[in-house]
Amino acid sequence: MPDEQAPRLLCVEIYQGKPLSYLTETAAGLLESLSSEAPRTLFVPTTTRTREQYHRIHLPGPAARFAICANGGHLLVDGVSDLDWQDEVARRLADECAPLGEIRDRLARTADPSWLLKDRVAEDLFAYLVVERTLLPDGWVKELAEWAAPHGWTVSLQGRKIYVVPGPLTKSAAVREVARRTGATLTLAAGDSLLDADLLLAADRGWRPGHGELADAGWDAPHITALPQNGVAAGEEILRRFIRESAAADRAAPAPPRLPASPSPSA
Repeated sequence: MPDEQAPRLLCVEIYQGKPLSYLTETAAGLLESLSSEAPRTLFVPTTTRTREQYHRIHLPGPAARFAICANGGHLLVDGVSDLDWQDEVARRLADECAPLGEIRDRLARTADPSWLLKDRVAEDLFAYLVVERTLLPDGWVKELAEWAAPHGWTVSLQGRKIYVVPGPLTKSAAVREVARRTGATLTLAAGDSLLDADLLLAADRGWRPGHGELADAGWDAPHITALPQNGVAAGEEILRRFIRESAAADRAAPAPPRLPASPSPSA
């Protein structure tokens, strides 16, 4: 029998003909009310997803003026990747870290087909592996991380995925660029994965839910609130906090836009 206490869900992503990602109807309403209750607020979806993956998501309300994809590698302005930001990212990667080809060569030499399910490159910017976690040898990720660090790359294991990402490729850098362009004076952020940590640290205030890699690791910082809620309930609570903080800031000192940055919904 259906659970009458279960939240009503709104599908926001369909992939290969199947529903993949959801918001609760309550969260959808909160997202729409963000602009009315805090009109100076600019909501910026921020994700590790590629542009193609991001464009599969259809959030309620008007389309975001700015969005950040590929872990900061692409800054979308009205849905189109900004060429100036692409050039800036390319310059930083060329100056500060080894080329992607060298990283992929290392992965090809050391990953074992017995536990490797997929080997992928995202936007020609970073690599990730999908693995059978139970078969992954102890110490393999640590060894890869120790090799990658002097080459200017970072490694993180998140669920069944191993991300290998250039150190200069960060969500926080892209958010700072949005703040510079808009004149935003307050940045609010939320996230649950290890690749969200730099974004949360760069924000003026942040929240992490009770689920995800950051919660599992006990990750924290003085200006970060660890929420007890998990899953869709955490999404609702984060939106309530965004609205409350943004509206209070507007009342206290009308000024340039507030900038909530939040990962897009995931399956």
